[in-house]
Amino acid sequence: MSQTPDHLFERARLSIPGGVNSPVRAFRSVGGTPVFFDSAAGAWLTDSAGRRYVDYVGSWGPMLVGHTHLEVVAAVQAAAAKALSFGAPTEAETELAELLRSLVPSLELVRLLCSGTEATMTALRLARGYTGRSLIVKFQGCYHGHSDGLLVKAGSGALTFGNPSSAGVPAEIAALTLVCDYNDTAQIEQLFAARGEEIAGVIVEPVAGNMNLVLPRPGFLEALRALCDRHGALLIFDEVMTGLRVAPGGAQARYGIRPDLTTLGKVIGGGLPLAALGGRRDIMEKLAPLGPVYQAGTLSGNPIAVAAGLATLKLAAAPGFQAGVEAYAAQLVAGLVAEAKRAGVAFCAQSVGSMFGLYFRSTPPTSFAEVMQSDVARFNRFFHAMLARGIYLAPSAFEAGFVSAAHGEAELAATLAAAREAFGEQA
Repeated sequence: MSQTPDHLFERARLSIPGGVNSPVRAFRSVGGTPVFFDSAAGAWLTDSAGRRYVDYVGSWGPMLVGHTHLEVVAAVQAAAAKALSFGAPTEAETELAELLRSLVPSLELVRLLCSGTEATMTALRLARGYTGRSLIVKFQGCYHGHSDGLLVKAGSGALTFGNPSSAGVPAEIAALTLVCDYNDTAQIEQLFAARGEEIAGVIVEPVAGNMNLVLPRPGFLEALRALCDRHGALLIFDEVMTGLRVAPGGAQARYGIRPDLTTLGKVIGGGLPLAALGGRRDIMEKLAPLGPVYQAGTLSGNPIAVAAGLATLKLAAAPGFQAGVEAYAAQLVAGLVAEAKRAGVAFCAQSVGSMFGLYFRSTPPTSFAEVMQSDVARFNRFFHAMLARGIYLAPSAFEAGFVSAAHGEAELAATLAAAREAFGEQA
């Protein structure tokens, strides 16, 4: 007999801090007890009690082709039968790097790693090593992993140094990061005018997905490229989330901006721990063993993760794939908006590629400040109403959602039927 979520959560908290291995899983933002899952297939999850849900979290983005896709599982099984790890070069690593280079416009050399945090951390070290400068610029509401230098929030003014956003981050480290408002071109122009010669790089989610979905305003990414060129800083696109999600070549292909460095993760591992850092050849050649910037990893390029990534990327790069997932995402948000309007609920939604955002406010947000104006209490009620009807959304008002190629007419109909009842409860 299976245990209830309450019992499973109580048991987990005896051995794991907070009962979870990543904070948002704890349902602290929405309240209640987290769902414990047992299996997944296509667009559906099955929990420990055997209940099924349409999944719009997708393991926080990686499951672009759907859960347990037969070709991905077969590739993993074949690789696992040969070896679990070598800690040495394999031909498959080179094949994956070649495929990434063919998909993403700016990648001249690629280094494989194990996590998005590791990729962004290495990108900052490389930017500093290449430029000989110390300061990094990030944007309020953009998340780039949990390394010390990136767990930083805005100071009291545009030109102040950042403040730690986590205990355990020394103020001295946070002081090397400057924080601007996402989509505020005038503010970052002011910052570069004052401190441009000290800035090693600018790191940005070209489409923000960690404060819900926030699209770049026209001209914002272009301004970042121009400012970095003018002042000799590096432009770093964090495409851990957007890579393969907003276009096969990532946001840089969709918007026509060529960054100096790019971090990738999530989709490129097909659900297994895999990430990548790539970019201009002259910059990437500063990495050891060619250059003085050190980075290493025992499990980098793990053959099981590489196999899953290769199989996933080949499926996602097929003709018509992107159009299919984009069309479903567009239908989903249009349907949700229609159901909210029918119920008279203040709500809006938008999508780009296979990512989407839901907002309990009248217009889609363009900044962190606007995101924070959303009605979080109303989202939390909506989340639980949808969960009770078998629809699994991200358990936070500040996270983007994801669709997969496995989502189709049945999943859309189930979602909109649930939404009609959930919005009805909000009216």
